Amino acid sequence: MLEIRDITKIYNPGTVTEQCLFRDFSLTVPDGQFVSIVGSNGSGKTSLLNIICGSIPTDGGDVLVDGKSIARQKDYQRYAAMGRVYQDPAAGTCPNLTMLENLSLADNKGRSFGLGRGVNKKRRDFYRQQLQSLGLGLEDKLDVKMGALSGGQRQAVALLMATLTPLRFLILDEHTAALDPKTAEVIMELTDRVVREKQLTAMMVTHNLRYAAEYGDRILMMSRGHVVMDRSGAEKAATSMDDILNMFNRISLECGA
Repeated sequence: MLEIRDITKIYNPGTVTEQCLFRDFSLTVPDGQFVSIVGSNGSGKTSLLNIICGSIPTDGGDVLVDGKSIARQKDYQRYAAMGRVYQDPAAGTCPNLTMLENLSLADNKGRSFGLGRGVNKKRRDFYRQQLQSLGLGLEDKLDVKMGALSGGQRQAVALLMATLTPLRFLILDEHTAALDPKTAEVIMELTDRVVREKQLTAMMVTHNLRYAAEYGDRILMMSRGHVVMDRSGAEKAATSMDDILNMFNRISLECGA
């Protein structure tokens, strides 16, 4: 179980641009839950993900996994149990390395590299099988540099890399936002399949309200560092895109956006 307990986050403290985004903010995410997070810009969506991953410090509170604090862990330590896919398809991959080399790096996450070769050729067939499961014809492009692939292909590989080693939490930071609609649909279907097959706890920030309605088993809407909608299970399943849009518009009006 992932727990964010009484988190406080203040940007630019002591300056004229000081902003308190979170004040005693708490959230609990049970194991195996797929959470879709929506909200306007500045609502705290990405900051929440960054706090969970340890990318930004907090000014109070705690982050716990199974009741044990990970607040003092660095981001690279937390990634032993977490995988993250970013909005930019280039952010999670190395464009000047081949797909084989990228997958080898991901496969060695958390291990000591030493002075040996980074690529294990014995794993080549395993990587081919993993790529074949994506259904994008990438299994025959292991020796192609990542930078030569399309944005959608790179994002699919980034998703595979993020989940290649055993992990518990998958963090998705608007990972379809930079893709064309058709490719975004493919990536979302792949994401849903990976989360279900690997039984991951997933948190997905998205601006696509339809994805928030259709995917996952819990939806959160955030506004100014607060959760203004929290629906899960049957209640979430009964929530339509129009329901989300109406709430989104009402909150935007109240906030003067």
